[in-house]
Amino acid sequence: MSSINKKLDLIKEEFSIFSDPRDKYIYLVDLAKTSKGLSVDEKIEINRIQGCTSQAWVIKEDENNQLFFKTDSDAMIVKGLLSLIERSFNGHSPSEIIEIDGSKFLESVGLDRAISSQRTNGFSNAINKIQKEILG
Repeated sequence: MSSINKKLDLIKEEFSIFSDPRDKYIYLVDLAKTSKGLSVDEKIEINRIQGCTSQAWVIKEDENNQLFFKTDSDAMIVKGLLSLIERSFNGHSPSEIIEIDGSKFLESVGLDRAISSQRTNGFSNAINKIQKEILG
């Protein structure tokens, strides 16, 4: 099992304590509040995640073949979801990140039924953007 999958399992455990989807939303908002986000200068078109109903951005930084991501959104739930990408992917190699199935990410952390289909699609687009940038 990859270390990304181990991180996803830990996130799933965190969310498993909430039986009510509203509580999961509240937790996502709490995660968003602790996320650093991006500066105004970083919220540019090239960093924008296409296909997301809210405004959302992701930046990739490469340090010695380990990738680090910074994310932000104008919607708190989306910002919370994007913080899960940071937690899961930061410090990993491009090949590890490429192996993750973006369409299954929310399911793997137990959020697939709690998140609307629009947000699920936007989230998949965020992972697709990251993986396309890695592949060049």
